[in-house]
Amino acid sequence: MLQLNLPAYSYKLKQSAEQTQIFDLIRRKYVALTPEEWVRQHFINYLVTHLHYPKGLISVERGVTYNTLAKRTDICVYDINRQPLLLVECKATEIAITAEVVKQVTLYNKTLAARLVVLTNGINHFCWQVINKVHIQPLDRIPDYRELAL
Repeated sequence: MLQLNLPAYSYKLKQSAEQTQIFDLIRRKYVALTPEEWVRQHFINYLVTHLHYPKGLISVERGVTYNTLAKRTDICVYDINRQPLLLVECKATEIAITAEVVKQVTLYNKTLAARLVVLTNGINHFCWQVINKVHIQPLDRIPDYRELAL
């Protein structure tokens, strides 16, 4: 897999008859290792190990309904009251972070109403603060969990 612009970590891989799998720290099981999953697992590690987001407040691939469409969020971090705090959309490294991708994650967030939205392809990371559930303001970095007034 490709080198990412995220800290390295000791991930666990296993080979089944059909595919390579990576251990998901949050779901506590092995999942198919796709290019997007490679980014997702590295980003989860970054959130937990380097930015101090508690594992118990993170969900992965949670179902969300927007209008009548069933969608899945890549990573959602909740606050201590179980309200969405941080929504992360992960893309494979070859997927550019375009205005269309930003639109996708902001549409998901209309349902969730997380305070922060992050887009990453493992190389480039973008973070926005959501203001009044509609407007987004770019941040220069992803806040550490301990900095957030919860």
